[in-house]
Amino acid sequence: MVGGGTGGHLFPGIAVATAVRERFPESRVLFIGTSRLLDQQALTGRGFELAALECGGVKGLGLADRLRTLLLMPGAIGKALGMLRRFRPELVFGVGGYVTGPVLLAAKLLRIPIAIHEQNSVPGMANRLAGKLADLILISLPCTPPFPSRKTIWTGNPLRQEILATAGKEKQPVAMPTVLVLGGSQGAHRVNVLMLEAVARLQAQGTLFRLIHQTGVADREQVADRYAQLGIEAEVKTFISDMAGAYGRADLAVSRAGATTCAELAAMGLPSLLIPYPFAADNHQTINGKYYEKGRGCHLLRESGLTGEILARAISEHLQDKEELHTMAANMKAMAIPDATERIVDACLQLVASRSRRA
Repeated sequence: MVGGGTGGHLFPGIAVATAVRERFPESRVLFIGTSRLLDQQALTGRGFELAALECGGVKGLGLADRLRTLLLMPGAIGKALGMLRRFRPELVFGVGGYVTGPVLLAAKLLRIPIAIHEQNSVPGMANRLAGKLADLILISLPCTPPFPSRKTIWTGNPLRQEILATAGKEKQPVAMPTVLVLGGSQGAHRVNVLMLEAVARLQAQGTLFRLIHQTGVADREQVADRYAQLGIEAEVKTFISDMAGAYGRADLAVSRAGATTCAELAAMGLPSLLIPYPFAADNHQTINGKYYEKGRGCHLLRESGLTGEILARAISEHLQDKEELHTMAANMKAMAIPDATERIVDACLQLVASRSRRA
């Protein structure tokens, strides 16, 4: 398993790797990620063998940084070759991020079957290049531009088992609704600022609710202090390790529109106000969000022109209209593909089996 740098890349890989080990208890999984703290936090203690490989990107960088990346590439490929020769995998599975490049190139040189998974509706540069190397391409949403149809399967986005388990439980009614605020694995400063403005207005209007707010590291103290000043009942966290529990308690989400987050919201049947990150590569978060908005499970709020007043109005309208929330929840749930992980594992097994027959 190779990928990392963001939760959107890591968590699908974790879901697939965990499913393989559950189906084949004697199997071994080597997870090659980055040395970033997020990767280490997400992967430690899960029973995988871990390795880190440093490889920079090129998109959006200046000439000097691009040259540095290109100069590092031969060494990264060499290290990847060494890792794969020692581990001797039957399959290399890429989930995105620039760390995938050297490993997939090494796998191609060693003639190891390659599968990749694209979470977003617009493939990132790493996966567009990886698609040329891969024997099998698995997608979460219809992709633009599309991958070659002869080796592409629409499987959905693999989700962690704890989220699927929570999604299967009936939600218990509570007196006061809970709003879950998510900014992606690193947090989102603009979403944090908008929420502080919106919450102040909602409190002045007498709207009652609880908050679970994932801020990222930089804004946590400021956000927690402001909620305390306002007398708001809020759990403020830099990173939510128990996402299943947070989803299970929420009645409405205010969130960025990363593909994995959207897939989790759909699985949970959680009505959402999505604020796509406006600078996401190829505007993929907006396109992700439009897919779920078209299914009437969420509403899209463009960050450009969005104010705390507008966000407060949207939150208030949704919390007060229980029938609309219920309809949105059902629509969101209808767009989920809860067996995505099993579909992916089955497709990978077929790939390995077909390559073994030809060998």
